[in-house]
Amino acid sequence: MDQSVASPEKSRDRLIEITLDAKSLGRANSNIEHEREVAIFDILDGNAFRIDGTDAGPYKLHLSLADERLLFAVSPADGGETIEHGIALTPLKRIVKDYFMICKSYYEAVRTAPPARIQAIDVSRRALHDEGSVLLKEKLGPKIIVDDDTARRLFTLVCSLHWKG
Repeated sequence: MDQSVASPEKSRDRLIEITLDAKSLGRANSNIEHEREVAIFDILDGNAFRIDGTDAGPYKLHLSLADERLLFAVSPADGGETIEHGIALTPLKRIVKDYFMICKSYYEAVRTAPPARIQAIDVSRRALHDEGSVLLKEKLGPKIIVDDDTARRLFTLVCSLHWKG
């Protein structure tokens, strides 16, 4: 079975709308709200997203958190049956926690540290982000198939959704 997805410009295999469950959102400051908005914009700007065994795209995605699970409710844009897929947050928690800590260090360093220190922290930050996106992609499969860029952007959105202030 082919686990690839076509490029979004040539395919129906893409997301055209993303909503977040209001009850799942923690209190957030304007920076976190901005991160969420940017993450959604970036995903919608270019993504490859497919539900295995269907050809119902493009899709709408509703994300929520419940009972220590990240829930993906995916429906065809033109209506139809919603497919739900949940993944446990436990495997992602360590990476998200570490990612938040290194982001905090990065933002503090930007204000006072020399460029070499900022660059070193940024390399670590990017490595954790990459690790998180690979894990998320693995956990979504085989039911939901995304390309690497979409996995990265979804991990950013998961982090922003997971932020509890």
